[in-house]
Amino acid sequence: MHVFLETDRLVLRAFTEADADHLLALDNDPDVMRLINGGRPTSREVIQARTLPRLLHDHPCFGTRGYWAAEEKATGVFLGWLEFRPLTDHSPAVVELGYRLNKAAWGVGHATEGSRALIRKGFTELGVERVTANTMAVNTRSRRVMEKVGLSFVRSFTGDWPEAIEGSEHGEVEYELTWAEWRRHRQAPAVR
Repeated sequence: MHVFLETDRLVLRAFTEADADHLLALDNDPDVMRLINGGRPTSREVIQARTLPRLLHDHPCFGTRGYWAAEEKATGVFLGWLEFRPLTDHSPAVVELGYRLNKAAWGVGHATEGSRALIRKGFTELGVERVTANTMAVNTRSRRVMEKVGLSFVRSFTGDWPEAIEGSEHGEVEYELTWAEWRRHRQAPAVR
């Protein structure tokens, strides 16, 4: 098992073909997928043909993956995944941050903890200059994680949805954090 990163409570490791059942369960929970595809089920064929190849892809500019299986450190239980993916295979300058966790991992800070660790690693070891993240405007939980890890609101926009889902009429939002902003924030004195 290739461990990419550990935090106090999480292990982020490379995906393998053996994770197909974990991904099938995650992507077939209607609550998890409600703001992604309207809660529609995902077939095993889609997991094998589309999802796993995307999660197993190595990015030459990083020399590693862009998606990481998230496990609870104490138990090894699969929680979902975190994304820290270069937008182009040939440059680590701009990465997209994302996360998809099962319901048991919601509301306990796992997305925030994992995202902070990925951002730190990106800015200190991987040559990242800017972290970006997008979500539906109505996805308040995801937006809150983005804000907690230091990303700032950039813009609202409307995407070209092949099929509208509940909430898509409100559009999407983009957040970002630059290396300079991250560094400035880390060096600022604590506010009392």
